[in-house]
Amino acid sequence: MKRLHPVMLAGTGSDVGKSVLAAALCRILREDGYRPAPFKAQNMALNSYVTADGLEIGRAQAVQAEAAGIPCEADMNPLLLKPQSDHTSQVVLLGRPIGNRDAYDYWRKPSSDSSSPKEGGGIDFRKEVCQAFDRLAKRFNPIVMEGAGSISELNLRDTDLVNMPMARYAQADVILVADIDRGGVFASVYGSIMLQTEEDRRRIKGIIINKFRGDLRLFDEGRRMLEEICGVPVLGVIPYYKDIHIDEEDSVDLRIKNEKIKIKNESVRIAVVRLPYISNFTDFNALEHDERIQLCYATLPDELRKADIIILPGTKSTLADLRWLHQSGMAEAILRARREGKTILGICGGYQMMGMEVLDPLHVEGDCERMPGLGLLPITTTMAGEKCTRQVKCEMSSLHSPLSTLHQNLAGYEIHMGETQPYGDGEIRSLLHFDDGGVDGCYVDEHCMGTYVHGILDNAPFVDMLLQPFADRVGVRRESFDYAAFKEQQYDLLADHVRQHLDMDKLYEILTL
Repeated sequence: MKRLHPVMLAGTGSDVGKSVLAAALCRILREDGYRPAPFKAQNMALNSYVTADGLEIGRAQAVQAEAAGIPCEADMNPLLLKPQSDHTSQVVLLGRPIGNRDAYDYWRKPSSDSSSPKEGGGIDFRKEVCQAFDRLAKRFNPIVMEGAGSISELNLRDTDLVNMPMARYAQADVILVADIDRGGVFASVYGSIMLQTEEDRRRIKGIIINKFRGDLRLFDEGRRMLEEICGVPVLGVIPYYKDIHIDEEDSVDLRIKNEKIKIKNESVRIAVVRLPYISNFTDFNALEHDERIQLCYATLPDELRKADIIILPGTKSTLADLRWLHQSGMAEAILRARREGKTILGICGGYQMMGMEVLDPLHVEGDCERMPGLGLLPITTTMAGEKCTRQVKCEMSSLHSPLSTLHQNLAGYEIHMGETQPYGDGEIRSLLHFDDGGVDGCYVDEHCMGTYVHGILDNAPFVDMLLQPFADRVGVRRESFDYAAFKEQQYDLLADHVRQHLDMDKLYEILTL
């Protein structure tokens, strides 16, 4: 295939749809015979993923790589910021954490002549992300780049690593994405372009209007007017969709998920506790689409009363969220549910919270050195400075007959700080056996268990095991849900939707001029 320029999807603001459109382009380019790869120089997200070689990147780039049909790797998101509070973030460079940084110190302009943000140890972040791009560009064609937030944040221009400075380095063609659903699309597009330097304005080659509701013909005049005042062609107006499901990057979507999840009759009710610092919330996407399950995200104790199964998810701040459980009354509601015979499952940080205590003698998460857990599992967890990140293959332990026929060929990944051991003289019955001989998790009975493995609920056999105590319900007798096949179908639907409303001939012309 002919060589295409790198293309960057930049935005007039946050949540305009850059990540999903990048995934769509990755799938379209793959369908057209190219070998695309995603790239986002810097990402800020709690939802992350682990590559095959045990490195951590933003979930959005993992999704885009999946849409492109290639394994994800750290160079696709060389710099990841994981917020730990309103003011600090853990900095993950090329897949490895290098420490926590105060937001002001990170974003302020360095005193040196270089305009590149630098870490206290002298790391040149701009150099690192540019080198990551270069490594990808040698192997893939084209690179589908994603910007972050708005491209017109003038106060951050000197330290910006991810938007126009990165486009200039990559010599990328920039496509500006605007969300018409939020209103003010003319001002946001025109302002975003006019606030650029003359050099950067020339680099913006097209506009995509995203999330349009209603009859597209109503925007024909608006499209012409935008092109006239901006001097940039509108490559497409993409209609809003509700029936295509792509993994989200931002947990803010969880606030409205309960409204979007359809009501299913004769189903098992599962409540995921929406912790303040919830992370890797895509662990539950497969459950949302399983016809046997009615899923909700709960923040109040009363929302747990109707649940058959309660899941404690992963978290970026185990101790802070454990404190919230105790203070909010959620801990009492979870313990009551356990006494009533409901099922409690903990994943990663949620697994740690289900134990007898969580210790933090090195102050990895803050000043609190010990906090009592929920006491549901005979374990104790000590926070450690080293993060475990790896993909795993595993099987369920043959703990009793319903499990023994369901235990093969499970996969997932670990991202956690801390070591978990038996509490006192207690013993841990492992939930999972890894193919390298190791074990994971704790199994008390079919209604109480925990694991460190994210993505475990993407495995149909594990979900079948979880639903086994409720097999007398009609809904549970339906077939297992094949989440991998479902995701592939969604990428194809997304590509078809975007291709239908995007001038691909014009885009290819831009990328080859």
